[in-house]
Amino acid sequence: MADLLNIPVIVLVAVFVLIAVRQVGRTRLHIWQIMLFGALAVLITGQIHPVDALLAINLDVMLFLFGMFVVGEALYESGYLFHIAHRAFRRAKNADQLILLILFTFGILSSFLMNDTLAIIGAPLILHLATKFHISPKLLLLSLAFAVTTGSVMSPIGNPQNLLIAVDGNIGNPFLTFFSYLLIPTVLSLFACYVVLRFFFRDELRKVTLDRGEEGVSRPRLAFACKLSLSIIFVLIATKVILSLVGAGADLRLTYIALLAAVPILVVGDGRIRLLRSIDWQTLIFFAAMFVLMASVWESGFFQSILATSRVEVTAIPMILVISVLLSQFISNVPFVALYLPMLVEAGASTAGLMALAAGSTIAGNLLILGAASNVIIIQGAEKKGTTLTFLDFAKVGLPLTAINIAVYWLFLAFL
Repeated sequence: MADLLNIPVIVLVAVFVLIAVRQVGRTRLHIWQIMLFGALAVLITGQIHPVDALLAINLDVMLFLFGMFVVGEALYESGYLFHIAHRAFRRAKNADQLILLILFTFGILSSFLMNDTLAIIGAPLILHLATKFHISPKLLLLSLAFAVTTGSVMSPIGNPQNLLIAVDGNIGNPFLTFFSYLLIPTVLSLFACYVVLRFFFRDELRKVTLDRGEEGVSRPRLAFACKLSLSIIFVLIATKVILSLVGAGADLRLTYIALLAAVPILVVGDGRIRLLRSIDWQTLIFFAAMFVLMASVWESGFFQSILATSRVEVTAIPMILVISVLLSQFISNVPFVALYLPMLVEAGASTAGLMALAAGSTIAGNLLILGAASNVIIIQGAEKKGTTLTFLDFAKVGLPLTAINIAVYWLFLAFL
């Protein structure tokens, strides 16, 4: 009976349902409002102590997002983001080529700049391209979401759960290991994203000539600050990669990189107060609320007990992939990896098994909206500009795509 009355799990299910429906009577709800409702529900019902709720909020993640939101907003307001976009996508002659460029450009970049970073920067750019080229914003938003999720699989710094596996999984030379096991299936999975998107949006991807007119910056001083910020990001990320190759770099945290990148914009750029007011505070509220709700679900022990009492072979690669994809929808991929990784290490899982955990917990983001934080960042950014992706919009494309992803990674990892 206690399990049937597990309040945190009931609240989590209610949050899923509300995100799927997004409508209560005549009231249209935003994702951040729904997650805030979930956090308040477990607090009010005493499922988590207020002190534990505060401690559950990951300050590193919050500060990282704040720093990158500052950079992203400055890139958008200065017009420098669209200037960069012209240079990156000017070779695209039709919608097909544009989708491929989006998938592989953002996919490859996400493996080094972290998927959440690309989600923050990419959302306003994608909406701009949709308006400029008269292409469905849903198609381009899904392309961005799938690109930053899928591309981040192949690197130990592509997302937080991969970093956790690289550090706590005792993987020697993590960059070489991740690339050797995951590079080829990730490239194939990015092509699979294109095939699935083309199937669902075949009318959108008709042959058209794209307007390739160059766009200038609207605020030169702020654009200059953005150049400094991007230089800081690329230099520090490159430094982190090089240090990681020699077994160092753990102290150069992504949070520090994001905050340092925000400094030129807040010091050199103009219109700082207006910019700070414009950053995506709603998404920061969403993440704070998500940490509280997920901590409450974690403390309930519901999903831990399911794994502990299951009779499945938890170290088998197909099972790792399926369990990772499914459970990451409910307790988020980072807490899930924190739960599952020690079990795999203790059971003597192979390196391929650990790579399956990285792949499964990451491609979980291709299944449903809550499977990856980057999805929420993209959708919140879209809603800020007046458009959105619904739960069904995402799921109808994400379900077949994730099935293909699982098959691709299983075929490669099972026979290495």
